[in-house]
Order: sequence, then structure tokens, then C-alpha cells
Amino acid sequence: MTSTVQSDTSLPLDMIIFGGMGDLAMRKLLPALYMAHLHGNLPPATRIISTGRQDFGREAYLAFVEEHSRSFITGGNFTEEAWGSFLRLLEFVRLDVQQDGLDALASVSRAGAERVFYLATAPSLFTTICDKLAAAGLVDRNARVVLEKPLGRDLASAVEINEAVGKHFEESQIYRIDHYLGKETVQNLMVLRFGNSILEPLWRAPNISSVQITVAEEVGVGSRAGFYDSTGAMRDMVQNHLLQLLCIIAMEPPASLAPDAVRDEKLKVLRSLRRFSLAGIARDTVRGQYVRGANGSQEVPGYLEEPNVPAGSSTETFVALRTYVDTWRWSKVPFYLRTGKRMQSRSSKIVVEFANPPFPLFPENPGGVANRLVIELQPDEAIKLQVMAKQPGSGMQMQQVALNLDLQSAFSQRRAEAYERLLIDVVRGRLTHFMRRDELEAAWEWVEPIINGWGTLAEKPCKYAAGTWGPSESFALLARDGFAWVE
Repeated sequence: MTSTVQSDTSLPLDMIIFGGMGDLAMRKLLPALYMAHLHGNLPPATRIISTGRQDFGREAYLAFVEEHSRSFITGGNFTEEAWGSFLRLLEFVRLDVQQDGLDALASVSRAGAERVFYLATAPSLFTTICDKLAAAGLVDRNARVVLEKPLGRDLASAVEINEAVGKHFEESQIYRIDHYLGKETVQNLMVLRFGNSILEPLWRAPNISSVQITVAEEVGVGSRAGFYDSTGAMRDMVQNHLLQLLCIIAMEPPASLAPDAVRDEKLKVLRSLRRFSLAGIARDTVRGQYVRGANGSQEVPGYLEEPNVPAGSSTETFVALRTYVDTWRWSKVPFYLRTGKRMQSRSSKIVVEFANPPFPLFPENPGGVANRLVIELQPDEAIKLQVMAKQPGSGMQMQQVALNLDLQSAFSQRRAEAYERLLIDVVRGRLTHFMRRDELEAAWEWVEPIINGWGTLAEKPCKYAAGTWGPSESFALLARDGFAWVE
């Protein structure tokens, strides 16, 4: 068991970003920290220290931030005064973590400060960075480390990273970040499930007939081809984002909201996921790869035509699969997971399909699912309960209507973005929305045999045109059970 290390807000905070000039830092981390600063959610004595290999002084770094990060602050939250105040928090230390010691960083970081080390680098550097942090005397009881995904490419490499980081940091000091767990609607799902007695009696078989989880992206691999081709959709999305969403849907009520109470229940779900045989992999999983197609009216290249993608690559850009959680609550309920690049639209959603009434009282009405709970995560965040209602007029014709909880309009409070919310959790020492070591390794234990099975089967990915909802084989996967993807 791990205990949460609560932040001492009386201490100064040094937020140290390794990879501080990278894409993640510019697009997500610095805008999130700006918003936290703007709304008073950082300790008063905060400094943000970025590191990188570029031969920059502080002024050159601030100019780089102006050019590459400022435009990602949206929603009318930018003011020159607040931005200027934020820039005064920023420092830059030039270092190459593969070549240099961290003495220069140690000389800048304040003695007695609460240190947060954000490793926005390739996972291959995590071990080196943590070893050098410890050698420089920068790791103490007030230190925390944030690890970006992907944490390994298989179980062995994930264990290796965990062992290396765990040599210097206690488990309660390690924050394995998955930005999906910072989304308002994902966190609201806990309240929806466990704060409303109307749903809990229905949240089980046979009342629920199936669950769908979709994370679809419009974009292709873009400039990430070098990374993506050695990773693929299963490692990049299923092993973390989709399995975490599945855990929240399928978990039992925790005894409390303490971090370990919640994460214990998620771990039970991962350990209850049905393992695949080789025949099951061939039958119940679909790998896809996009080919040339259209994004709206614009023609876009296929995966093999993208820059830096090796000729003949068989890396999957799409995965769909059917699995089961082998517990009493979820007996015989299929869970369908789907993710892909270059799909018809950007959409992340969870669809819980409830069983139809046991007797067709209104036989003149067409068949179909009577009730669905649709949790939309992006591009808009909303929760919709689809129910049947009578159409106006004579007769008893029914029509599906939605009871809509639009989170944008239901609350007047500002809704923080995922990275902002999770960074505030790190600063305040809240571990609930971060993966524990045994969670990460249990996810790899389930995913790795599927990846290995694909290698054994040696089948090429199914082709799908860019701008569609994926290969036809993924639709057949559900059709065999009498279901269809909800677009």
C-alpha cells in the first residue's frame, strides 16, 4: 500500500521539466501551468525550470516560449499582465542528460524546496535522469517525479523502468500520468456511478448488454512517424487510455476515495480481463492501417506514404477488439474497444447499452436499443441518457430521445483542461488519478500476449481509407453479436 504525500504549501516549489523545449512542454505543460498560475493554484514561491540541450540563455528561452507556447492558451484566458507574471517564474538550464551531470540544475534549484521533476522525454532516458537526480542530491522526501507515457513497450521494459525509478523514489512519490484521467467527464464518471443510487442497481449484467469505448483521431501520424512506427495503436492507446476508461466503467465501488482504495479496484478489473488464446486473437481483434483517403474535402496520404514511415511497415494505426471482464457483475457482457488514426472525426466516447425490455409491449415499433448511456469525452464533454418516448399524435409510435447533461452549460465554474488538473494534483500530492506500478504492469500482462499473438499470426493489418470509421472487419466484429458501433 502507498500513502499520499500531501504537499506542504508553505514550501517553495521548483517545477523542473526535462524536455522543456519539446512539443509536449510547449503545447500542454506550459499552457497548463500558466492557467494554474492565473487562477492561483500554484504556491506563491513557484519557479518553473526547463531543461534542454539547446545553447539558450534565459532570454532566448523566453522568446522561444513566446513563439511556440503562447498560442496554445485559449478561451479568452490570455492577458499580457498575467503572461508577463508567468514568464517571470521561468528559468532555463542547458544540459544534455546523456552526457552531463546535473550539478548545473542542483545549483539553480533551491535548498528545501518541494521539487517536482516532470520527465517529458523518451522513456529510455528515465533511468539515466533518475540516477543523476539522486547523484546530484536532488531527491528527498519532498520530491516527486512525473512519468509520461509510454512506460515501456512491453512488460519487461515497464518493469525495468519501474525498478530504476523505484530505486530513488518511493511509490508515493511517483506520478504515472495519463491525461485521459484528468478529463472532467472521466472524473465525473466516478460521481455518476457512485453518487447516484438510481444507476447502481442497473450497473451490471443482465441489465447491461454491452459496453463500447471509442477513441478516434482525425489526424495521421504527422511528425511522430519515427516514434509511432515502433509503437502502434495498441501500445500508444489501448494499453493506457482505453484500459483506464474500461477500469472506471467496470470497477466495484471503492471503500473510499483514498488513492489506493480507488486503484485497488481498478487493479482488480485489469486482473479480471479475460486472456486471449491465439484463436481468440484471430477471432476477436482487428488491426488496421489507413490508406490514402480524404479529410473533409482534402486528400490525405496513407500511412505508408507518410514521411519517415518504413516501406512495407505493418504497424497498426487502428485496433478494435472484444473482451470480457470475468466477474459476477459483468458475466457475459462484451466490452468493445476501438481506437484509430485518420478516422472520420475526432471522437472519444463510452457507450453503455442497456438490455431491451423483456417483453415487446409495443410490437409495431421497430427494434433497436431502447436505452443507452453515452459519455462523450471529446471534442465536447457531455453525458446523455437515451430513452424511448411516445411520438406526438395518435397511436403509440415511439422515438428515442436524449436526456442531456451538457457539462458546458450546467456549471458556471471554469473547467480546467486535463493537464492543468493533473499538474495541480501533483503539486498537492493527490495520487488518485495516476497509475500505480501494479496497475501498469497488469495492463502490460494483458496487452503483451495480444501483440505477440499478432506476430505469430503474421497477418497484415486490414486496410481502411483515411476519413472513414475503420476497416469493415471491425463492424463485423460487433455484427456477429447483434451490435453496431455507435458513431
